[in-house]
This record gives sequence, structure tokens and C-alpha cells, in this order.
Amino acid sequence: MLAIDIIRLATRMFRTNFSRTLLTILGISVGIGAILFLVSLGYGLQKMILERITTSDALLSLDVSTGDAEAFKIDSNSIKDIKSIEGVDEVLPLVTAQSQIVIDDISSELTMNFANHDYFKLDGTVLAKGGFYTDNPEDRNKIIISSSALNLFNLNLDDIFNKKIKFTIFKQNENEDNTSLSRKSEVLKDDFEVIGVIDEENSNYVYLPFAISQEQGLETYSKLKVKVHSEDNIDIVRNAIMDKGYIVSALSDIIEQANQIFKIVQIVLASFGIVALIVSAIGMFNTMTIALLERTQEIGIMKALGATSADIWQMFLSESLIIGFLGGLGGIIIGFSGGELFNYLINFLAGAMGGEKIDMFYTPYWFVILIISFSTIVGFLTGFYPAKRAARINALEALRYK
Repeated sequence: MLAIDIIRLATRMFRTNFSRTLLTILGISVGIGAILFLVSLGYGLQKMILERITTSDALLSLDVSTGDAEAFKIDSNSIKDIKSIEGVDEVLPLVTAQSQIVIDDISSELTMNFANHDYFKLDGTVLAKGGFYTDNPEDRNKIIISSSALNLFNLNLDDIFNKKIKFTIFKQNENEDNTSLSRKSEVLKDDFEVIGVIDEENSNYVYLPFAISQEQGLETYSKLKVKVHSEDNIDIVRNAIMDKGYIVSALSDIIEQANQIFKIVQIVLASFGIVALIVSAIGMFNTMTIALLERTQEIGIMKALGATSADIWQMFLSESLIIGFLGGLGGIIIGFSGGELFNYLINFLAGAMGGEKIDMFYTPYWFVILIISFSTIVGFLTGFYPAKRAARINALEALRYK
């Protein structure tokens, strides 16, 4: 029997039993759609969260500090020492000091950080509003503040950009043994203005250009950001820095742990969809079995006219493959449509409540191909036994069957 004849006979089910075939395909589509919807939700949440907490540069950076070792300082010599390590592209320092901030004659204490413009890229800093200052002289009086610090003055994101800000920095007096004795204060003469706001509700801090810390004689750094050349160099550089006595941490470690958690979440979500798919597969198996019983005499006639057992096997298997494939296509349509609808409703509610619109679903292209292949395989496995049983039917017994 020619392939075109097998396909023609396999697709006859859409004419003879259209409703039952359509419901079987719909059952497979619901199971596949459930898997696509839930797994896409897992991927979307993973992508959304990771994009908000990091950048590509941040994944290649290491945090270097001294921990609680007060006698061990980080200074310009430390930068030169670390820069000499093979695989290190860039080393950027962060200076931290306590300060008093004054806005509209209201004062409060907070943490003052001094950093270059490139430090924010390595730190993966994301702004709620505004932009970053540059290292140019014209941005010397521009600062970035946390949203938590704004709450100290009962200010919102829009009000702070019009304020003139003054700072008093507190410096530690140290003796020759580098032990802290007291602190002295120094008022920064210039007025500062906010250029960006970081969405941070738990810490009160402000960022100022690094050049100001040098003018104030702050030569001890609180930590360093070390950018490595590639991911392959991260562990090598980390071990080399730790051998020098520093404490090293990497954002990539946190990201890796987060990815492991999301993999578990995706497996759990996919499991719910697989349950629906198993129920659909049972329905498909039942459909193919009923089709076998209904067409027993037809199989006998076909064999009497010269059809071989292989032809019968191919015809029934083709039917199940077509149902599985169409179920996969239908599942993709259901999964994508359900995701878009759910995402629209979430964003509608977020917009009504003044929240930020988000995209909660993400589907890799390879997963779409995988899901179609998977549904086709399910169709093959479901129809294999009925097709094998049909191929073994004796022609005489089939003709006598009622």
C-alpha cells in the first residue's frame, strides 16, 4: 500500500467520527497546553527575577572584602596586587562612611558610599527612577539615593529631584596602630542634587562620585568589585584572591542557587501538566481501541483484498501520530493563549492598583519544538498497542465479527 493511501485512510476518521476525533485531540491539547502554560510560567518568573537583580557584567564580578579583620586593610596597593592576577579585567573600589544628610532643614544619619560610574554595572544596580552619574567633573555634585532614605524625609520619587542636599561626613581618627579612637565630622561645602533613586526599602544609603572620597583623604576601601575576563576565570581568580587573605563572594553563586530552585519549581509545575496529559492519553488509548473494535470487519475486508498486516499497522499508527501531532499544535495554541490572557489580567490589576506591568511568561523556542515532539511520541505510544492488535487480526475471524 502506498504512503499516500495510508495517510488518506488514516485521516478518514475526521469524516467518519469527527466529533470523537476532535474531542480526543482537544483532550491531548489540554494536557499539552497545561504543561506549556505552567513551564512557561516557571521560566518567566525565573527570567523576570534574575533580570531585576543582575546584569551580564555583574555575573562576571567578584566581591572582595576583609570581613571582620580590622587589622587587614584594603587600599590602592590591594588594587595593584589583585590587578596583577591573570584573568582580571577591572578592579573598582567602594568607600563607605557614616554621614549626616540635611534636606529642608531636616537631618538624619545614613551610610555614604563613594563609587565610580562603572561600579554600578558590576554591582548590577537597577534604578527605580532617574539615571546614573558619570565620572566627569560636571557630575561631581550628582548623587544616587535609596528609596528607604527618602522615607526618612517623607519624600516621594518626584519631590527629591528638586531638592538641594547637604552632607556632613564622619571620619574615624586612628592612631599609629590603626585602632579607632574617635570620629570627627566635616561638612561638605557643596550642595548636591539627586540624579537617580534605587528601589531599596531596607537600607538608608546614598552614592556619591568616587572623586569626593579622594578629596576627603579616605584611602581605605570597604570592598572591591573585581571583573574577570570570562566565566571560566571566575573560580581561578577567586582562589588566587583568597590565597592572598581576602574574603571573596560572587553573585553568580547566588544566581546558580536561584536557578537550581527554579528548576525544581519548573519540574513541580510540569508534573501537574503531565497528570492532565496522562488522563488525555488514556482517553486517546480508549478512542483507538474503540476504533479498532468498530473497524474489525473493515480490517478483514482490507486483508481479503490484499492489505498486509504491516499496512494495517501503519494505518492505525498513522492515526495516533496525527492525533498526537495535532494535539501538540492545539496545546501550543491553548498554552500561549492562556498565558497571554493570564498575563493581561495580572497587568490590568497591577495597573489599576498603581503597580508596574510585568511579563510573567517566557517560552524558549526549543521547548516549543520539544512539546510538539513529546505530544507526537505520546500519540505513538498510545496507538502502538491498538495498531499491533489490529495488524494481528485474522481475516476470516474479522469478517465473522459482529
